[in-house]
Amino acid sequence: MQTFTANQAKTQFGQFIDAAQREPVRVLKHDRVVGVMVSAQDYEAMRAFYADRLQHRISQSAALAQAAGLTPEKLQELLRAAD
Repeated sequence: MQTFTANQAKTQFGQFIDAAQREPVRVLKHDRVVGVMVSAQDYEAMRAFYADRLQHRISQSAALAQAAGLTPEKLQELLRAAD
Protein backbone atom coordinates (compact mmCIF):
# COMPACT_ATOMS: atom_id res chain seq x y z
CA MET A 1 0.00 0.00 0.00
CA GLN A 2 1.39 3.38 -0.99
CA THR A 3 1.64 6.17 1.55
CA PHE A 4 1.35 9.92 0.97
CA THR A 5 1.73 12.61 3.57
CA ALA A 6 -1.24 14.97 3.76
CA ASN A 7 0.92 17.65 2.18
CA GLN A 8 1.97 15.34 -0.68
CA ALA A 9 -1.66 14.38 -1.26
CA LYS A 10 -2.52 18.07 -1.53
CA THR A 11 0.37 19.14 -3.73
CA GLN A 12 0.42 16.00 -5.90
CA PHE A 13 -3.33 15.44 -6.04
CA GLY A 14 -3.32 14.05 -9.59
CA GLN A 15 -0.75 11.39 -8.68
CA PHE A 16 -2.61 10.70 -5.44
CA ILE A 17 -5.89 10.05 -7.29
CA ASP A 18 -4.14 7.92 -9.92
CA ALA A 19 -2.45 5.81 -7.24
CA ALA A 20 -5.77 5.27 -5.45
CA GLN A 21 -7.26 3.84 -8.66
CA ARG A 22 -4.70 1.02 -8.50
CA GLU A 23 -4.63 0.31 -4.75
CA PRO A 24 -5.64 1.91 -1.43
CA VAL A 25 -3.39 4.83 -0.48
CA ARG A 26 -2.66 5.63 3.14
CA VAL A 27 -2.53 9.33 4.17
CA LEU A 28 -0.24 10.36 7.02
CA LYS A 29 -0.28 13.55 9.06
CA HIS A 30 2.35 13.99 11.76
CA ASP A 31 3.36 10.32 11.29
CA ARG A 32 -0.21 9.14 12.04
CA VAL A 33 -2.54 7.47 9.55
CA VAL A 34 -5.45 9.88 9.18
CA GLY A 35 -7.17 8.31 6.21
CA VAL A 36 -7.13 5.91 3.32
CA MET A 37 -8.15 6.80 -0.21
CA VAL A 38 -9.70 4.03 -2.30
CA SER A 39 -11.20 3.95 -5.77
CA ALA A 40 -14.95 4.42 -6.16
CA GLN A 41 -15.19 0.76 -7.24
CA ASP A 42 -13.41 -0.45 -4.10
CA TYR A 43 -15.59 1.79 -1.93
CA GLU A 44 -18.80 0.43 -3.45
CA ALA A 45 -17.54 -3.15 -3.07
CA MET A 46 -16.80 -2.50 0.63
CA ARG A 47 -20.22 -0.93 1.16
CA ALA A 48 -21.92 -3.93 -0.46
CA PHE A 49 -19.83 -6.36 1.60
CA TYR A 50 -20.69 -4.68 4.91
CA ALA A 51 -24.36 -4.30 3.98
CA ASP A 52 -24.54 -8.02 3.17
CA ARG A 53 -22.75 -8.87 6.40
CA LEU A 54 -25.15 -6.71 8.41
CA GLN A 55 -28.18 -8.27 6.70
CA HIS A 56 -26.81 -11.74 7.49
CA ARG A 57 -26.31 -10.81 11.16
CA ILE A 58 -29.84 -9.40 11.39
CA SER A 59 -31.30 -12.55 9.84
CA GLN A 60 -29.20 -14.72 12.15
CA SER A 61 -30.34 -12.76 15.23
CA ALA A 62 -33.98 -12.95 14.15
CA ALA A 63 -33.72 -16.72 13.69
CA LEU A 64 -32.11 -17.16 17.12
CA ALA A 65 -34.76 -14.97 18.75
CA GLN A 66 -37.54 -16.92 17.07
CA ALA A 67 -35.98 -20.25 18.10
CA ALA A 68 -35.85 -18.97 21.68
CA GLY A 69 -39.57 -18.19 21.52
CA LEU A 70 -39.41 -14.43 21.11
CA THR A 71 -42.52 -13.37 19.24
CA PRO A 72 -43.44 -9.84 18.14
CA GLU A 73 -45.99 -9.76 20.99
CA LYS A 74 -43.39 -10.77 23.61
CA LEU A 75 -41.01 -8.17 22.22
CA GLN A 76 -43.65 -5.45 22.55
CA GLU A 77 -44.34 -6.59 26.10
CA LEU A 78 -40.64 -6.40 26.96
CA LEU A 79 -40.35 -2.95 25.42
CA ARG A 80 -43.39 -1.68 27.33
CA ALA A 81 -41.93 -3.04 30.59
CA ALA A 82 -38.70 -1.15 29.92
CA ASP A 83 -40.50 2.21 29.75
